[in-house]
Amino acid sequence: MKNVYLFFISINLFMGAFAQTPQLGKNSMKEVIAAMTLEEKAKLCVGNGFKMPGLNPPGGPVIGQTQEIVPGAAGTTFAIPRLGIPSIVVADGPAGLRISPFRNNDSSKSFYATAFPVATLLASSWDTALVKKVGAAFGNEVHEYGVDILLAPALNIHRNPLGGRNFEYYSEDPVVSGYIAAAIVNGIESNGVGTSIKHFAANNQETNRNSVNSIVSERALREIYLKGFQIAVKKSQPWTVMSSYNLINGTYTSEDYDLLTTILRKEWGFKGFVMTDWFGGKNPVDQMKAGNDLIMPGTKAQSQRIIEAAQHDSLNVRVLDENVARILEIIVQSPTFKGYKFSNKPDLAKHAAVSRTAATEGMVLLKNNGNALPFGKDIKSIAVFGINGYELIAGGTGSGDVNKGYTVSLIQGLTGAGFQVNADLQHIYSDYLKAEKIKHPKKGFFEEFMNPTPPIVELPLDRNKIVQKAKESAIAVIAVGRNAGEGKDRKLPGDYYLDETEQALIKTVAESFHAKNKKVVVVLNIGGVIDVAQWGDAADAIVLAWQPGLEGGNAITDILSGKVNPSGKLATTFPADYKDVPSAKNFPGKEFPERAEKGMFGMKQVPAEVTYEEGIYVGYRYYNSFDVKPAYPFGFGLSYTNFKYDNLRLSSSTFNGKITASVDITNTGNKAGKEVVQLYISAPAKKLDKPSEELKAFAKTALLEPGKKQTLQFVINAGDLASFDTNSSSWVAEAGKYTIKAAASSADIRQMATFELAKEMVTEKCNKVLSPQVTINEIKK
Repeated sequence: MKNVYLFFISINLFMGAFAQTPQLGKNSMKEVIAAMTLEEKAKLCVGNGFKMPGLNPPGGPVIGQTQEIVPGAAGTTFAIPRLGIPSIVVADGPAGLRISPFRNNDSSKSFYATAFPVATLLASSWDTALVKKVGAAFGNEVHEYGVDILLAPALNIHRNPLGGRNFEYYSEDPVVSGYIAAAIVNGIESNGVGTSIKHFAANNQETNRNSVNSIVSERALREIYLKGFQIAVKKSQPWTVMSSYNLINGTYTSEDYDLLTTILRKEWGFKGFVMTDWFGGKNPVDQMKAGNDLIMPGTKAQSQRIIEAAQHDSLNVRVLDENVARILEIIVQSPTFKGYKFSNKPDLAKHAAVSRTAATEGMVLLKNNGNALPFGKDIKSIAVFGINGYELIAGGTGSGDVNKGYTVSLIQGLTGAGFQVNADLQHIYSDYLKAEKIKHPKKGFFEEFMNPTPPIVELPLDRNKIVQKAKESAIAVIAVGRNAGEGKDRKLPGDYYLDETEQALIKTVAESFHAKNKKVVVVLNIGGVIDVAQWGDAADAIVLAWQPGLEGGNAITDILSGKVNPSGKLATTFPADYKDVPSAKNFPGKEFPERAEKGMFGMKQVPAEVTYEEGIYVGYRYYNSFDVKPAYPFGFGLSYTNFKYDNLRLSSSTFNGKITASVDITNTGNKAGKEVVQLYISAPAKKLDKPSEELKAFAKTALLEPGKKQTLQFVINAGDLASFDTNSSSWVAEAGKYTIKAAASSADIRQMATFELAKEMVTEKCNKVLSPQVTINEIKK
């Protein structure tokens, strides 16, 4: 009896001690953090890692793996069960959730995700309501597959068309980038899951991305490279922000207190936590001090360095407590913490329909001579040329890729809509693609990342074959494809510029079909800008389909057939020549091979730097201000109907806090359609050099029937008038006359109105931070 009595006494003491241990969600955050050991705090701030067979990351082996929770996810956080702190899951996915499609070698059950259109296409819709709907569908898949935080969206600026990850980014303009990013964040997070807006900041190239020092002026940072993030933070308050790999003016972004704390938290009011990009930065202690709360994917060496720094007073434990608190504040919001029983069965069919609709809304009709499109009733037989007509590129490569259940090719979209495609060409291209794929067996993600499979080159076709098809078919459709992704920037020959085979194909098809008075349509299935000047004259119509997601072939067909009237407009400029790009002379910068060292996955890491000599003159800001005519300007896009802009009016002729601009848009054509209206402002430039005009607002009309009118309203606030003055570290609106321009593109101003600002106004005072350590010879107007 004595032994039994002692046993129950022991049990009661144990249960009492457990009951006294603070629990996350039941006790205060302060009590939970106080109960944590130093080792637990350090490990919570360093991810659980993941296993990569045959690869040894810097800083020692990764801590664990994510396979136990959601196979294929990018990482997890450290769990502390005794305090009720679970491990949460983060996964890639700027264009769709990236997880493993099968588990435990069992192909009987799939875990596919929807491949939505890439970011550049979504931005080309200029439709925040649509993008929010995409986000809601996207977030549902995140939720139902057991992921807590999606590592997206990415909203870096299209500084140069050769950027390898431009397809993941929205625009060359921060206003478009910021509002589209905020829309998708709000949609995704409406499901109770989180996002991580990235890559913060000035991550505008893949070349030497882990070691490049981006040398940028304070003004260019504030007005171009930080502005989109500022808008996204203020309009959507994402759960997390991901710091970038690069340095800004000499400091790694993940180790930069002024970037992550002074600007992001103190100036903008960001409330979530910051995580690194995978293996980003160098010094985990400096990352903690900077406010980079979570280091991903995590190594043992990193957590050990944090512990040692705290033990030896080189890291104040109060700083570490703040890092921990910010992570815990997000964990308590997560589905995992709330015990959500995810189904692993999202409604993929419903989401595919969302993807198809979004794809049509963001496709851009660049050219349509002689009303080549939409297809008329006489178009019964179509000759489809080009390998990408038979194998669609749904999205980019690397972490932006999606494991999807299917992809609808253009040929499938056309045949599904009842069009007759040339069977002979279909056999020729299909056989060619099959043979080429045998030469390059499918690789795993990391093997592909380390040693990318070369793209399949275009098939040369005999001229006689093309002439024959011109006799047999009513119209020609030529598909041109391009792909790129993480780890490598694009090149000029055979990528930005079409190769000789592609140019010869377009030329021969155009000559052969035009000789028979038949039209030629070119479909661009691309992720980034390419040259159109060398071959564009040969085409009667050009449709920019971007990389449109898994339903791409159907969406392209919707545009070609006229089922959907195109309403997309360019969110990035197509230059007449690459030499015209303002950053062409300094992209991707210079290397210092003599200082090379061992970097990520054992690869050689070469220190590099790139100087942003174009300053604020990025994209249309440069082309308009310096009178450089592009092939297709920012904001450009045709429709199958026409729109009249009329009656632009302002609520006041003088500025007093805000002004409302209203404009009437009327469909004057004979087909229902939508119009994207852009509002630009030209500001006085006596004190500061300024672009000739800058985008400040945009809106898309509803579907207007012929003859119908819609009035759009835009509110202009004080901040919209201001430019960043480096000398005073403030946003300043100069006194004088301001011109508001209602436009169909940056080069097509339809209506103008003016107002006066009586005296100079400081709209915001900022901290003097992120100053370059060298003089930058920026271009001036």
